[in-house]
Amino acid sequence: MTEVFFYHLQSRPLEAALPQLLEKCLERGWRCAVQTTSSERVDALDQLLWTFDEASFLPHGTDRQPEPARQPILLTTSESNPNEAAVRFLIDSASIPDLSPYERVIHLFDGNDSDAIDQARGAWREARAGGHEVAYWQQGPDGRWQRR
Repeated sequence: MTEVFFYHLQSRPLEAALPQLLEKCLERGWRCAVQTTSSERVDALDQLLWTFDEASFLPHGTDRQPEPARQPILLTTSESNPNEAAVRFLIDSASIPDLSPYERVIHLFDGNDSDAIDQARGAWREARAGGHEVAYWQQGPDGRWQRR
């Protein structure tokens, strides 16, 4: 079964948390897909991953660029998985109907957005009902993740 993790953003925004989580995945040799709900958000994330750290960048591309299958991190609005990602990040309340192709699915949601919290709760119930292993991670005041 797929591991389904829920990351509750509280003290740091997605733009600070996502690059760190993606780095951890790449260190493990996992290919990733980051799914959002708008092309504008894909463009913003594309820029972020090139510039989030002056000393490094995260190798990535979008599904609108040539050869998306070659990307270690693919930014997309689509449910498809052309880069054969092992880890699927769902942000901005994005969703996918089938979790089974992934080792891990990660929901990142804003703790200050009641709609995002409601959507995450619904996704939690669906994942548990589907027999998946679920885990909830919450940011502490220092920005570190704590499993709850």
